[in-house]
Amino acid sequence: MILGIGIDLVDCRRIEKTMKRFGSRFLDRVYTVQEQKRISQKFNHAAGYAKLFAMKEATLKALGTGLTNGITWHDIEIFREFECAPSVELSGAAQEILRKLTPKGYKAHIHISVSDEWPYAQAFAMISATPI
Repeated sequence: MILGIGIDLVDCRRIEKTMKRFGSRFLDRVYTVQEQKRISQKFNHAAGYAKLFAMKEATLKALGTGLTNGITWHDIEIFREFECAPSVELSGAAQEILRKLTPKGYKAHIHISVSDEWPYAQAFAMISATPI
């Protein structure tokens, strides 16, 4: 069963300008320490951060909330193992919203896909639920 879907498109140049203007203040507000560490190892930081931003936004849309109900950027963390698809882990208010969305007797799964072609990054998120 599908509980929610979300899609987001980000202009990498916008993220690049925001990084130049606000620096670590922006990065610390939106991205977890682990996400920042992973992107700092990449060649094009703006594109990497734009992809993460798009995945977080797509997840918020799939939850149906945006940044409301106490959800913060850090409540959505994107993980990516070497050569594996990205995965999403929720905490705090985002995890609570997902719990409320998920019918009793079901387990929720967040599926995420990301693509980029400079200067754009796009992500698609789908939340599904399967019987336990």
